[in-house]
Amino acid sequence: MARILIIDDDDIQRRIVREILEAGAHDVTEAEDGNQGLRLQNEQVFDLIITDILMPGMEGLETVRELARVYPGVRIIAMSGHREGYLRAASSFGAMATLEKPFAPGDLSDCVKLCLSREPGS
Repeated sequence: MARILIIDDDDIQRRIVREILEAGAHDVTEAEDGNQGLRLQNEQVFDLIITDILMPGMEGLETVRELARVYPGVRIIAMSGHREGYLRAASSFGAMATLEKPFAPGDLSDCVKLCLSREPGS
């Protein structure tokens, strides 16, 4: 079981991701934006962080960059429904993996398993 933080401004998307992760016996915490996500990561270290890209406040690319800067090696999955280079940028800023929305539950589960099996920072 891993401790996973979901950062997404969409309540429905967070609930869907939470349900998939909890079905895999993971301990899940939610944040509505990047600022809240960073505060939560400061309070407790997560094994994996899953963040949306387009959000109000601190958006996802800035969130990925800041998490990678403050917590070198942190495992991050970036997700987005926009194909305009956001996911590629997230990878260059420190995301370990990316998912394009919409994704199948199995795609998320497989991505989580892969990231958790890799050493942080790899």
